[in-house]
Amino acid sequence: MGLWTLLLLHFHLAVCVCLPAPSNVSISSYNMEHILRFSPGPGTPPDALFTVQISNSRRQRWKTVAGCQELTAGQTCNLTEKLKDVWDLYTAQVRASRTNQTSQWTRSREFQPLTDTVLGPPDFSVSGCGNCLILQIRDSSWSRFDHNVQLKNLYWEVEFNVKRTRDGAEFRLKLPYEQKSVISHLQPGVEYCVSASFTSILNHNAVSSERHCAFTSPPPPRHTLLLVLGLVGGFSLVLVLVVCRVIFRNKVQKHQIPCMKFTSQPYSCLMTSLNEED
Repeated sequence: MGLWTLLLLHFHLAVCVCLPAPSNVSISSYNMEHILRFSPGPGTPPDALFTVQISNSRRQRWKTVAGCQELTAGQTCNLTEKLKDVWDLYTAQVRASRTNQTSQWTRSREFQPLTDTVLGPPDFSVSGCGNCLILQIRDSSWSRFDHNVQLKNLYWEVEFNVKRTRDGAEFRLKLPYEQKSVISHLQPGVEYCVSASFTSILNHNAVSSERHCAFTSPPPPRHTLLLVLGLVGGFSLVLVLVVCRVIFRNKVQKHQIPCMKFTSQPYSCLMTSLNEED
């Protein structure tokens, strides 16, 4: 009996928990790519290795992640293929180990792929259509969900932020996700800048795209504008000359009758009449 007690004590000492536990265990996700990160505990030996396990709310049992059994400090664990059910709740835990030494497990908070992932911005182009803008979302924006049928079956929207370059006036609108969307009732010949982000009723962790700018319809060329201004100026000058001529003729005709008897000196008569009128 004493021998068995001695052996058990020796075994306990051999596998004693004496390494610092890891810290900052977390799962981050961008476009449904899930990455686990952690930090070694203070004083962890540089040759320590780390093991990752995951559990979900349905099975509630821990399972070691293949490929994440002997991580070194600074390495991460890709859990994208392990967290397939976007509706389930997952928890991860990490432990440090060394020859005859281990640490306690450190757990992450619960993680749900659908609500916790950050959705990157769509890739799209903008073109004018008179008094509207056409927004064309490229296929690469939607291919991020190809690996998960659950995501594709969800109702997705695209939120657009439209800003008028001229005065900074802007508005927002949400449209159902389609590769081609039209924003109507805009001013013709005016430049607008548009940014976009994916959104759904269950996920609002979206990153907005950079602004893409376009005119609703092409602005008039510079030489055409100068031509129009020149024509307007010329027409105004002709109009002024015509008005002055009419006024002058009316004034001459007013003094023409008194001077008819001085037909031999019409110019002197006209000048005399004008001077008298003044």
